[in-house]
Amino acid sequence: MDLVGDTLQGSQIAGARLIRLLDDEDERGVEALKALYSHTGKAFIIGITGPPGAGKSSLVDCLITELRKRQLTVAVLAIDPSSPFSGGAILGDRVRMQGHALDDGVFVRSMATRGQLGGLSRSTFEASMVLDAMGYDIVIIETVGVGQDELEVVDLAHSTAVVSIPGMGDDIQAMKAGILEIGDVFIINKADKDGVDNLEKQLMTMLHLRDYDNNDWQPPLIKTSALNKEGAESLVDAFFAHRQWQSDRDLLNKKISAREFHFFNEVLRELSSRKVLERVSNSARYQQLVADLEARKIDPYTAAETMLEQSNL
Repeated sequence: MDLVGDTLQGSQIAGARLIRLLDDEDERGVEALKALYSHTGKAFIIGITGPPGAGKSSLVDCLITELRKRQLTVAVLAIDPSSPFSGGAILGDRVRMQGHALDDGVFVRSMATRGQLGGLSRSTFEASMVLDAMGYDIVIIETVGVGQDELEVVDLAHSTAVVSIPGMGDDIQAMKAGILEIGDVFIINKADKDGVDNLEKQLMTMLHLRDYDNNDWQPPLIKTSALNKEGAESLVDAFFAHRQWQSDRDLLNKKISAREFHFFNEVLRELSSRKVLERVSNSARYQQLVADLEARKIDPYTAAETMLEQSNL
């Protein structure tokens, strides 16, 4: 298989294999992604986040249907919790999207968090670039659903939607500490349930507390019912309105550049850390510091600072 060539031709088999290599930190995946990088930067990346039980997967399923009606190709990265036994994705999200399994214009990939904080898998960024290179118009990233920790998606997506549902009691309180600030679009899912009006009032009140300038994007609040297949059209319109707003102000290009810079720093940090450890871990001084740590003669901060100073790093 020509991993690079087949991926550029949109082969789902090649794309799935490449994503797996990247997720396994296989050097073959990195080399392939280097060759693909110049072919990326075209897909519109949408992040879907929110607390567990908000119906994100069912909502994404409705979004796929609406986007396909508009003749757009769609790829989904569904970040699932890791299995405590195998370390792999539990695949709950993928099961809910089986209705699109035979559609060549849709590709759904589940990825395990493998203990990664922030609601995303470690290799989510790389996987999104693979899907971009495959030629998908839209890439949807659905986070695992860990609540207010899911802020990393904002560094990855061009537009981010925060999903909530009525009847959860403390859902607004859970989002106060940061997740409300990241939303470009807000969604009340399961809007056919009791309590939707009260939730809408709470969300509108909190959104009005945000400090907007006249030229700022003001996030819309969209009510949906994934069960009844309602609201997806308005939601897609809201995403494209946000993209157009960013494009008109040259903010989309800046967001894409910031996204690449963020990933560059992550790669640089990882490679630097690996090289430093490879360089010092076999030294006598390193072994002595480890022994001193175990004996509580030195703290980890001082040990690390000492090692770096003595290694001229």
